[in-house]
Amino acid sequence: MGCAVKGPIRRARPGLATATSATTPLRILIASHGHPKIANGGAEISAFQLFEELQARSDCVSWFLGCARGHAAGRPGVVISQPWSEAEFLYGTKAFDWFKFANQDARFGSEIERLFKALAPDVVHFHHYINLGLEAMLYLRRVLPDCRIVLTLHEYLAICHHYGQMVTPKHRALCHGASPEKCAKCFPEFSPSDFYLRQRYIMRFLDLVDVFIAPSRFLAERYIAWGLPAEKMTVLENLMPPAVDALPAKRSLDGVLRLGFFGQISELKGIKVIFDTAEALQAASVANISFEIFGDYSGQSFEAIADFQARIARAGPNIRFSGPYQREQVDRLMQSVHAVLVPSIWWENSPVVIQEALRNRRPVICSDVGGMAEKVRDGVDGFHFPLGNTVILAALLRTLADNRELLTELGARLDGRPAISSTIEDYLALYRARPSHRASGIPKSAAARSDNVPGSGTLATKP
Repeated sequence: MGCAVKGPIRRARPGLATATSATTPLRILIASHGHPKIANGGAEISAFQLFEELQARSDCVSWFLGCARGHAAGRPGVVISQPWSEAEFLYGTKAFDWFKFANQDARFGSEIERLFKALAPDVVHFHHYINLGLEAMLYLRRVLPDCRIVLTLHEYLAICHHYGQMVTPKHRALCHGASPEKCAKCFPEFSPSDFYLRQRYIMRFLDLVDVFIAPSRFLAERYIAWGLPAEKMTVLENLMPPAVDALPAKRSLDGVLRLGFFGQISELKGIKVIFDTAEALQAASVANISFEIFGDYSGQSFEAIADFQARIARAGPNIRFSGPYQREQVDRLMQSVHAVLVPSIWWENSPVVIQEALRNRRPVICSDVGGMAEKVRDGVDGFHFPLGNTVILAALLRTLADNRELLTELGARLDGRPAISSTIEDYLALYRARPSHRASGIPKSAAARSDNVPGSGTLATKP
C-alpha cells in the first residue's frame, strides 16, 4: 500500500493545548467547493455535516461557505450570497484554471477578504480548494494572519491532473507515484517543466496550511510521498450521522441476494465491472443474484452516458437501474439490499458510501486497493476482490448467495460504526491546538496586490 511514511501521521486527540480560552466561543468557518443543497457529492456532505454538528454546540460560532458553478448568486453583481440562512454563504464561481487550481474571477479576492474580515474566524477549515482556488488561503492569511488554516484532502487532485484519481487516462492503469516525466506522458500537451512548475505553484499556497486532514492513512501516505510535511498531517475520518433503525439484512422471501451500487455512475466507479459481472452470471444461468443501481450519470461525458444507456437497455433481468436519489433516502435504500458493492477501479480515499453502508449495518464488497481496502476489513466489515476482476467477483457472489449465513452472521456483528471513526471532539481538539508548524508568512512575490494572485507566477498553462 503506497510508500512508507517517513515521519508521524498524527491522530487528533482531546487534551491538546488550546489557542482560545475555555469560555470564549471558537469561531469556525467551514469552506467547501460545493454545497449539498446543490451538489450531492461526498465531500460536500462531509463538510456540511461538520458544520451542522458545530452549529448545535454552545462553545462554537460557525458558518458555512459553499460554491456553485454558474449559480446566479441572488441578483446581478452579487459575488457571495446568503440564500438559505445567516450562517450559510454561497459563492457563484466564474473562470477557473483547473491545471493549477487558480481562481481567475477578478471579483473574488476583494469579496472573500471582506467576508473573512467580517466573520473574523479563529479557524477556517477548507474542505477542498477547487472553485474557491488555492489563493483563498493567501487572502485569509493576509487579512487574518493568526487564523488557523485547516485543509481536508479529499482525493489526489494536487498530485494527479487526471481528475485526482491517479489512474492513467488511456489504459486506466493504477499510478503508484507521480513525477513530472510520468505526468507529461499521460498529458503530452504539457511538458515535464509545466508539471514541475505546477507542483511548485500549488506548494506555494499549501505551505500556508497549519494542519492537513486525510480521511485515510493511504491518502496521507500518498501526499507525504509527494512532498507535504508529515508533521502537519493528521488522519481523521469524515463525520457521518447515525442511521435510523438500522437492522441486519434478512434473507429475502424469493431467495435472491440483492446487491446495491450507490453514488456517481462512472467507469472509474466500476459501473462496467457490475455490467460484466451480471452478464457472466446470467450466462451461467445464475438466477439468485441481482444488482440494484442507485445513482446519477448526468455529469459524465456524452460518450459515457451513451454507453451506460446502451448497456442498461440490453441488460438482463438481474440488473435494475433506479436512478438518482436524495441524501435523505440513502438509509432506506441501503436497508433494502443485503450488501453494498463498491467496485471502483481507482484508489479511492474514504468513500462516503462505505460509511453509509456500515452505519446501516450492510456489509461492503469492494475492490482490494487504497482507501477501500483500508476502510473495509476483509471478512469483518465485508469482503474484498481483486480490482476489476469480474471472474473472482462473480465467484465470490455465488459463494455468498449459496451460503447466506456468511453475510447474515457478518451483518449481525456490525454495530453501525465504521472500523475507523472520528467525533466532533476530535475536530475541536485539532482546531484548538496551538500551531507548532506555522508557515513563515505571505510569499513575498504575492504580497503586493491581491489582483496579482490568480494568474501570478511563470507557470505556463495550455488550453
